[in-house]
Amino acid sequence: MSFQTPITIAQAIESIQRNEYVLPAIQREFIWKAGQITKLFDSLMRGYPIGSFLFWRIAADRVNDYQYYSFLSSYHQDTQRHNLPIKLSGNSDVTAILDGQQRLTAINIGLKGTYAYKMPYMWRTSRDAFPKRRLYLNLLAPPKEEGDLAFEFKMLRDAEAQTTADAHWFLVGDILKFRDVHDAYNYCMEHDLIGEDIKHPSNTLVQLWQVIMRDRVVNYFLETSADLDKVLNIFIRVNAGGTPLSSSDMLLSIATAQWESGNDRDKVHYLVDELNRTGAGFNFSKDLVMKAAMVLADLGALEFRASNFNRQNMLQVEAHWDEIEKALRLTARLAASLGFNRDRLSSHTALIPIAYYLLRRGSPESIVTSDAARDDREAIRLWLVRSQLKRTFSGQADSLLRRMRNIIAASHTRFPAEAIYANLRTSVRSMVFDDAQIEGLLDKRFGNQDTFAILALLYPWIQFDQIFHLDHIFPQSRFKKDRLEKLGIPLDRWPAWLENKDILANLQLLPGLVNEEKSDKEFESWLLSREKEPAGLAHYCDMHLIPREHLDFADFPAFLAARRELLRQRLRAILQPESSLLNCCRMSWLPNTAPTTTWTTCNPVGFHTLRSQGACTGPWPEYARGGRQGRLAT
Repeated sequence: MSFQTPITIAQAIESIQRNEYVLPAIQREFIWKAGQITKLFDSLMRGYPIGSFLFWRIAADRVNDYQYYSFLSSYHQDTQRHNLPIKLSGNSDVTAILDGQQRLTAINIGLKGTYAYKMPYMWRTSRDAFPKRRLYLNLLAPPKEEGDLAFEFKMLRDAEAQTTADAHWFLVGDILKFRDVHDAYNYCMEHDLIGEDIKHPSNTLVQLWQVIMRDRVVNYFLETSADLDKVLNIFIRVNAGGTPLSSSDMLLSIATAQWESGNDRDKVHYLVDELNRTGAGFNFSKDLVMKAAMVLADLGALEFRASNFNRQNMLQVEAHWDEIEKALRLTARLAASLGFNRDRLSSHTALIPIAYYLLRRGSPESIVTSDAARDDREAIRLWLVRSQLKRTFSGQADSLLRRMRNIIAASHTRFPAEAIYANLRTSVRSMVFDDAQIEGLLDKRFGNQDTFAILALLYPWIQFDQIFHLDHIFPQSRFKKDRLEKLGIPLDRWPAWLENKDILANLQLLPGLVNEEKSDKEFESWLLSREKEPAGLAHYCDMHLIPREHLDFADFPAFLAARRELLRQRLRAILQPESSLLNCCRMSWLPNTAPTTTWTTCNPVGFHTLRSQGACTGPWPEYARGGRQGRLAT
């Protein structure tokens, strides 16, 4: 890549008009305002540098590898904002503009086109709401030495460009008709713009001719590499000073430009917006949707490289696009129904394997609500929570997505969570927790993104189509120094209260209305007023893993220790299946059964199954505290 001999604006415009200069699909659309166009021409007239350009020379034998667009000449704010695709013959080289599209388009509109923007206070449907304007220069206005603009350029309707005592509006594009500087003088003579007391009109017009027709103000680098990845990297670097496109933005443009139905970037944009409006809202990106599309279309290569966005792969994505859209919409709905949203997902990439599974199943709507799909939903929920807590999808996840896709493809009837756990067991992305990691979970606090995911494990019975609040068991308002002093607690013990009010062991999930009713009431008095019967009290404690003692605020440290142990046992039962095979449940032998080789883990899915078969007895916390081992006949 090197600087080339600069060219004139007139030469650049001629190349644009002949489609010798084109826009590659990686370029975004024209976004400049009319005022920016006039300011650019003023800069040219003042001799200010307008920056260098970056051109990409594509050899004739590679021209047909990419999609191109023509420059805008006539811009309309409402109906003509999109560059039109063009099909080149491939008989000669072509120059694609990598940096400088906005400036060259502005110059092209100023010299060869029109700019229509909405009139203030007019209905958009009015015929006169978007009048066409062309760039004019007032030759009678003397150049200003101070101010934002030295020369009076304006975007005007032709009817507004009337000659008055103070204005002679010259259509800037007409300068291209002047063969030499004498034509500029002749124009001024014909329009009485030259005299002893008036010289600046001719000086201004001559200066305009020189800037457009003679001065070589277009300085440009020329890149000739055929390596698109290198070109994309260059593009990103030279755009780093503004609001750059990401590599995936550009690859998205390349991808959809190769679809046979036309450039459907808007399809991706609309889908992203729709997904992000689901439930309480998600944070899907164009990157994620395109990555999901590559996975769901069963492409072999998933990396964001230009070579993977070839025509064959993109046509394969296009062929499956309707299925991909349906699966992603259903995935967002399912995740929302399980209580997830943008604030409760550390990585939305974890949703891609779920979407692939749903696509392989035909995207059944019943997965969200039907009783028959309850176990499947629970397996998905637990798997998704594990992936968040273990940060399974952090960093580069392409090889992991391929690995999971292969597992899912071999099992269509139920989400193969256990198979994924087993496959990753010995890898750096293992989804199994050791004791130290469980202790780390127990140290999570209110406000941490993982806290909801942990509580989602601990509350498998919650239906998130209802509103649930994250509640402090002992209200935050109670954790005040004056209150501890009033209780007679020694000063050196205060940290046991003040530093632990937000710890996981002091948090629970409550239905919204119940939480509002609880408010900042003392926990013990509120609980006893709510659950007046022993059975009701026991049921609440079992459901929320609340110890039966130490419910007074003065016993808060003892309460934390007891509840932490209950949470620890439950988490171990769910997250350490190898060490808790039926050991987490107090099991009874099924009558008249021979020993089997099948062990059942006491996670919530297994718990519900065992209970329905009469294999578990006693309240759930008793299972969580452990018991003798047993086998379940299957």
